[in-house]
Amino acid sequence: MGKVIIIGAGGVGTVVAHKIAQNKTVFTDILLASRTKSKCDAIANDVKKRTGVEIKTAQVDADNVNELIALFRSFNPELVVNVALPYQDLTIMDACLAAGVNYMDTANYEPKEEAKFEYSWQWAYQERFKAAGLTAILGCGFDPGVTSIFTAYAAKHHFDEIHYLDIVDCNAGDHGKAFATNFNPEINIREVTQKGKYWENGQWVWTEPHEIHQPLNYPEIGAKESYLIYHEELESLVKNFPTLKRARFWMTFGQEYLTHLRVIQNIGMARIDEVEYNGQKIVPIQFLKAVLPNPGDLGENYTGWTSIGCRISGTKDGKPKTYYIYNNCSHEAAYQETGTQAVSYTTGVPAAIGAMMFMTGEWRKPGVYNVEEFNPDPFLAQLSQQGLPWNEVVDGDLEV
Repeated sequence: MGKVIIIGAGGVGTVVAHKIAQNKTVFTDILLASRTKSKCDAIANDVKKRTGVEIKTAQVDADNVNELIALFRSFNPELVVNVALPYQDLTIMDACLAAGVNYMDTANYEPKEEAKFEYSWQWAYQERFKAAGLTAILGCGFDPGVTSIFTAYAAKHHFDEIHYLDIVDCNAGDHGKAFATNFNPEINIREVTQKGKYWENGQWVWTEPHEIHQPLNYPEIGAKESYLIYHEELESLVKNFPTLKRARFWMTFGQEYLTHLRVIQNIGMARIDEVEYNGQKIVPIQFLKAVLPNPGDLGENYTGWTSIGCRISGTKDGKPKTYYIYNNCSHEAAYQETGTQAVSYTTGVPAAIGAMMFMTGEWRKPGVYNVEEFNPDPFLAQLSQQGLPWNEVVDGDLEV
């Protein structure tokens, strides 16, 4: 067992490379590829210093199916871990099918020309992966990813029926910048400026961006204003857990961040269509990405914690029950181990564990599956061992 290709050399790719290298009994050969080989080389050098493990590197354009196929055939991995851009999910899946390679990602596909993400494009690959005898694992980061596995664990061990699910995501860290995003600015800004959406009584309910908000208390952090936004795992969770009467996602934002975001939108810098400038076509949000701080460089001065979890209520043995399962992660600890901040760390560690689940045969079946469709127990056993310990509160006040 053990040959894996990682595509993407940002903060998350850095963490995936480190964590996979730390598990050399599972992973025998590692190749890190991205559009810019020098970024891969820098990560590989750091991994070797910290772990002693050699990582191969390569240049590849993840928008080019033929380049991907050639890379996959030359290295012949068992699994491709896609931590590139969500726009590139389908080209990478196409290349996996052509080369006979299994697939995993952390974020669902969205078209570059429209700020919209949904699983329909990737779910449409179900029969093709099944016929090829290949596994595709979707959404194996933290949210989506661990939040979906937390839900599956709760349904398996704590409830006969889950009725209400609130995923709560708090970043209480401070990076010292006036404005910065914790992952790719283009993807981040597209995500948080969309209309809100949640599931209730068998249908989707739409809200204006950041219209619904309330303070929620996070363990070891305290009260933080939390805003209802749409997040992709809701789509698969309401499908796979049909007893859900309501499912929502909450994320914390500071007032300064929201003010900057509002200004960026008001002056047109969040636009994803082309404009002409000095005789050239540019996309404003891509220009903005070029001038904002690189999320991968935030870790050195980042202090504080993230806290992400699921607040669930339902019934067990005919009685009402509440359950809160969560992880707190230190920005400082993440940086000390991998040179990244906690947002990258909490996404990259689950991706590495998902790859481990595939390699060890725990999560391996032909077709396309979201992570909650697999056994959550072996994954959560590894989550604590690999740096993200989780906690439970039974029959506490969920606040939502």
